[in-house]
Amino acid sequence: MKNVPKTNLLINLPPGFFASPATREALRRAKALCSVRKRSWNAPDEIRKDLQWADAVLMWSWPVFTDEMLDKAPRLKFSGNIDVSRHSAEIFLRRGLAVSTSRRAWAPAVAEMALGLTLSTLRKISACHLAMRAGKEKWVQRFPDDVDPDERELTGRPVGIVGFGAVGRRYAELLAPFHCPISVYDPFLPPDAAARAGVQPVSLNALLKRSDVVTLCAASNAGTRHLLGKREITTLRQRAVLVNVARAALVDTSALIARLKQNDLYAAIDVFDREPLDPHAELRRLPNAFLTPHRAGGVLSSVTRTVAMLVDDLEAHLNGRPRAYALTASMLPGLDA
Repeated sequence: MKNVPKTNLLINLPPGFFASPATREALRRAKALCSVRKRSWNAPDEIRKDLQWADAVLMWSWPVFTDEMLDKAPRLKFSGNIDVSRHSAEIFLRRGLAVSTSRRAWAPAVAEMALGLTLSTLRKISACHLAMRAGKEKWVQRFPDDVDPDERELTGRPVGIVGFGAVGRRYAELLAPFHCPISVYDPFLPPDAAARAGVQPVSLNALLKRSDVVTLCAASNAGTRHLLGKREITTLRQRAVLVNVARAALVDTSALIARLKQNDLYAAIDVFDREPLDPHAELRRLPNAFLTPHRAGGVLSSVTRTVAMLVDDLEAHLNGRPRAYALTASMLPGLDA
């Protein structure tokens, strides 16, 4: 029987992926399926030679692919991406490549962070922690006269979710025990999907007006840049909580800072216009801004899932089976630019 050569697989990921125990099993499986090259290229000129060799590639979202790059990669038939820009995805699909993405692997951790930030900000947990560390905490002396009215429970509180993809849907599921009425703004959400999830689709303006908690879970692209501009930030309710676990570009940061300075809004922010955040950034000095260093999805379980899902789909592709995480044209509006 004639030996069939193994598929040439280029795995182009940051070096940490090759050293982490979280990815060991998935990479072992990939090596059993294919002849593997491990690379950590960032620029198109670096990856070109390996692309010419590859039948399949597993990567994050960079370098961004172009038609010219793929013209010189005639063997490439499968692209598995942890994330993928809309530009690259459109090119892949137009040229008939099998494309898979494991973007949803991050959703459980990001949604949990969104819930954690929601609870922490409403209950002022991190502020209490910092005050205790500094020995400046306030103990209740005349209960309930001196209870802070801005420390509130989540149960029954109206929540608005902007973007109802994998993260937004999981966040809504996590809110179920709190019996929150949930409004959703997502122009691409089918009405039947909203009904199944038990949420109410509304305009962005209506969502901002009716929600005590507004959580951003949308993609970053030309249509969502500064989705919350000065007018929208002004529309947010008094004492509302704004949670951003999506992308910084969704919010006009200058307008948000101006509203926070009025001391009638709270914000919990995991993503910033420039990262790492400048040590002297004004956000750091605002007591009603609660900040985390882009950690929403970054737990090891996310890493394990995101690589394993791509290897699952690679194996399905090689064996002619349906792929569980295939990218389709209907998913393009939900991708970052």
